[in-house]
Amino acid sequence: MIAGVVLAAGEGARFGGPKQLAPLRGRPLLEHVVATMVAACDRVVVVLGARAEQVRAGVDLEGAEAVVCADWREGPYASLLCGLDVLGDVPDAVVVALGDQPLLTAERIDAVLAVGAPIARALDGGAPSHPVVIRRGAALTHQALRAAPGVELGPLADVDTPAELREVRE
Repeated sequence: MIAGVVLAAGEGARFGGPKQLAPLRGRPLLEHVVATMVAACDRVVVVLGARAEQVRAGVDLEGAEAVVCADWREGPYASLLCGLDVLGDVPDAVVVALGDQPLLTAERIDAVLAVGAPIARALDGGAPSHPVVIRRGAALTHQALRAAPGVELGPLADVDTPAELREVRE
């Protein structure tokens, strides 16, 4: 079984508010990532934190399960651990995506799944990118995530500011 974790717990400080709800092509930014993940994975958990109820009310999770990470202020790694905890040991692999990368594609997910390493990731010019794949039994640490082998897939737009959202719209 392939599961997915979408990290969407941040408060959007650089964006100036809940970027998960920012409109993109007629729907909230977060819905784009969720739709791709639901199509590619057998089960998807969306990890929320800041403004969780507002995001939950404004985003169609398309069958994904929302979970609120109490420790979201500690950063993405805390949210990742929360999502993995909800999934338990059942999945053979977990695809990890960021909720602010609306241009994520199934092909990009498949390319990282094909790497086959315990932890693998997309790369952009040798730099870590997303998605990340964590297989059952992998020794998960910050360093293991950063140093994971990967496949060169180029850039994936990340929306952190209103200007970056405008670039994705064009």
